[in-house]
Amino acid sequence: MFHAASSPGQHRTPLPPAQSPPSGAPRTQRDAFFDNAKYLAIVLVAMAHSWEPLKGDSRVLEGVYTVVYTFHMPAFIVISGYFSRSFDMRPDRLRRLVTGVLVPYVVFETAYSLFKRYGDHDPGMDISLLDPWYLTWFLVALFVWRLTTPLWKSFRWPLPLALGIAMLASVSPDIGDDLDLQRVLQFLPYFVLGLCMRPEHFRMVRTRAMRILSVPVFAAALAVGWWAVPRMNTAWFYHRDSAQELGAPWWAGPVMTLALFGCSLLLTACFFAWVPRRTMWFTALGAGTLYGYLLHGFLVKAGDFYGWFDHDWMHRPLGEIAVTVTFAAAVTVLCTRPVQRVFRFAMEPEMKWAFKPDPAELARERQKSEQREPANARS
Repeated sequence: MFHAASSPGQHRTPLPPAQSPPSGAPRTQRDAFFDNAKYLAIVLVAMAHSWEPLKGDSRVLEGVYTVVYTFHMPAFIVISGYFSRSFDMRPDRLRRLVTGVLVPYVVFETAYSLFKRYGDHDPGMDISLLDPWYLTWFLVALFVWRLTTPLWKSFRWPLPLALGIAMLASVSPDIGDDLDLQRVLQFLPYFVLGLCMRPEHFRMVRTRAMRILSVPVFAAALAVGWWAVPRMNTAWFYHRDSAQELGAPWWAGPVMTLALFGCSLLLTACFFAWVPRRTMWFTALGAGTLYGYLLHGFLVKAGDFYGWFDHDWMHRPLGEIAVTVTFAAAVTVLCTRPVQRVFRFAMEPEMKWAFKPDPAELARERQKSEQREPANARS
């Protein structure tokens, strides 16, 4: 979900997407629009997860859930792809990929597995880094997507190719659950689209006309979502199964892949149209969305394991609103700097001991030092 996106902290280029430089390093100007978009997307992710135990009792809530699931992760992934455009195999960027994506995956996959094993009293739940559980699939996907970025940038028509791969994945049940490859491949077109985008593409949707047009589009989407509740399997929106696994004919996989891609892009564009462009009270929280993404899952699963969602009043409209507000507030807190400082050891470890010094980086530091010495001598 994700700085993800660069998910799925603020010190690396994403997940959830872009992260700030380490403390003491020069800071570049951040675009408030993208930080706002990441924060709002992660709030939608947390709200949608909190609706899962409740939506079965409300057709309206399940319709809203369907609409949100159509675009919240695609929006997050598009931003992740956009901020991955500069990724190459340079040693410092590979180190950030390992410490900012791979290491958090190992830590949180282990933590989530242990939490389910003991919190849900599930002795069959083993730690398996090959079978991501719950939210950690996004880190695996981001690692694979970003690692293959130079390859996608070399293709002449990367987006049609990525769509073709996603369509093939949707009719390939033998792919299995290893590394959640169904999701990696079916969500791939959104990441590749982000790689292909330029600043002017985002400016095209950030207009008054688009904001006005998005209102009837969202209204129509909500109406369709309500109508589709008893008629459509919402598992299509998770992109984690093939058509055959969902009990549909094989040809439904490619058709649904293209249909959902179009719907997701339309609603994502409408979402971006309403994202504020100026600095807001929550703008700084956009740099910590990966923290909010990975940590809020413990709250959702704790609610499942310990029966927090079993109270009857929670399954009524006021209860559903209360749960929504609670989880929106919780994920907001989890994106704050104090929380980032506490969990930085797991989310953004430096791990200098694990890597050899980069000769190019050492040369740049020597050059900067030599430039400073004459300046100091003149002063």
